[in-house]
Amino acid sequence: MFSFFKRSSAIKPDLSFIGVDMHSHLLPGLDDGLQDIDTTLAFIEQLHELGYNKLICTPHILSDIYPNSPVTILPTLKAVQDAIAERQIPVIVEAAAEYMVDPEMENNMKKGQPLLTFGKNLILIEMSYVAASPNIEQVIFALRLKGLTPVIAHPERYNFYHSNFDQYERLIDLGCILQANLLSLLGYYGKPVKQVVEKLFAKKMIRLVGTDMHHQIHLNALKDLAMKPDICKLLKKAELENSQLL
Repeated sequence: MFSFFKRSSAIKPDLSFIGVDMHSHLLPGLDDGLQDIDTTLAFIEQLHELGYNKLICTPHILSDIYPNSPVTILPTLKAVQDAIAERQIPVIVEAAAEYMVDPEMENNMKKGQPLLTFGKNLILIEMSYVAASPNIEQVIFALRLKGLTPVIAHPERYNFYHSNFDQYERLIDLGCILQANLLSLLGYYGKPVKQVVEKLFAKKMIRLVGTDMHHQIHLNALKDLAMKPDICKLLKKAELENSQLL
């Protein structure tokens, strides 16, 4: 009995099969994520220990609440990259953004303001949890005309789609990629979200996963998830495209 527990305690959480996190709020002081560079570096080191080789940070861009842009995001990214180099942490850190689809975003696009993308012209977009953005299809169409592929952030968390699953298929038909939050599989956001994300995985509709990392509770939950063989098995079978972002 003693030796059994000793072997179990030696199991190391490992998400190296994912390799790249493409949705996080690690850049300090830009939104509701991490707030200082020391915490950012500590999180980056721990995510590397979990097996991540590359982290794509995606600060919120949300009208007057988080009025970020390349002007605020890129200098913060550079400061983090410099600190990583100084500490010799072997992780690549890049930045894009998580754009709220609202009239402000649509107006900025019409003005030709620069957009932050990742991978091969991917752009992360989200909606309110209260209701779908009324202009979501117009924005998707406009992004596609620019040669960009919209990535829908955590669609399983949009409760207004739970009773209308065809909307998920509609987003894919419009040329979008669906990105699930890893913690949804753990039940972190509640049972209905867990059920929907499992259905999306079962239908092979999820192509990317992200941590959506904001704080210590998220990091603790991610470490817990990494110790769940059933969840890791599901993720490995999902043919995710995260590793293509290296």
